[in-house]
Amino acid sequence: MSIIGVDLGGTNVRAGLVEDGRLVRVETAAIRGEGSEEDVLEDVYRVIDPLVAKGLEGLGVGVPSIVDLKEGIVYDVQNIRSWKAVPLKSILERKYGLPCYINNDANCFAAAEKHFGKGKPYDNVVGLILGTGLGAGIIANGKLFSGANCGAGEFGMIAYLEHNYEYYACGQFFQHIHGTSGKEVAERARKEDPMALAMFAEFGNHLGQAMKAILYAADPEIVILGGSVSRSYEFFKDAMWRAMQDFVYGITIRKIRVEVSEIENIAILGAAALYLDAL
Repeated sequence: MSIIGVDLGGTNVRAGLVEDGRLVRVETAAIRGEGSEEDVLEDVYRVIDPLVAKGLEGLGVGVPSIVDLKEGIVYDVQNIRSWKAVPLKSILERKYGLPCYINNDANCFAAAEKHFGKGKPYDNVVGLILGTGLGAGIIANGKLFSGANCGAGEFGMIAYLEHNYEYYACGQFFQHIHGTSGKEVAERARKEDPMALAMFAEFGNHLGQAMKAILYAADPEIVILGGSVSRSYEFFKDAMWRAMQDFVYGITIRKIRVEVSEIENIAILGAAALYLDAL
């Protein structure tokens, strides 16, 4: 089975050819973020065209925006001013004569873990991205669950303390609360700096509160962490688990697994996984 996965970002676009579950070729191009709608489409074509070959079965595209999943329209793509409402699905299907599936980047992350990563053995998975924001995708009963408006999994927007979970449980926490970057704190933590370790413990407590909201709402078998902050899991893991211990349903805490993603090129594979999920 051959599928093309496309990762559309605000500064570049990457496409990969996935054959029988393996990423065999990648193409990359810059995105003209200030260009017209057609300019950006041409940038997308530039990475897809070299990968099109006989036997190709479908396309998947991950975008940093809200998507009308039924019509395949992407709205207000981050850092691409001209893309306010682009019927990307119909455009690509007409051009390439192949079925095309589009979803946001957090949902693609969850789909990648289900089809290519640590989510394979499970039917109920949450992929949780700890980066500059707090994003999540949900696999429910073996299928990607995006909700009616592509908004399922927006746990970061739930009110918490004086703001919301995203304010306290992603990379923003270190800047908002301590006036520094997560990267700097991680570097200090690796040198066993006590203040840095204390910051991560504080972060872990907030993340543990967010995890409980996720468990109540989605009841997954496994939560898979991705994003830049997940690479520091060793520093906030214990505090996160401590914060989760007062969860009402003890069996949930005994059974839930939390792992860190290990997939390379996950955005491309996640886009390709949209086609597999549709099957």
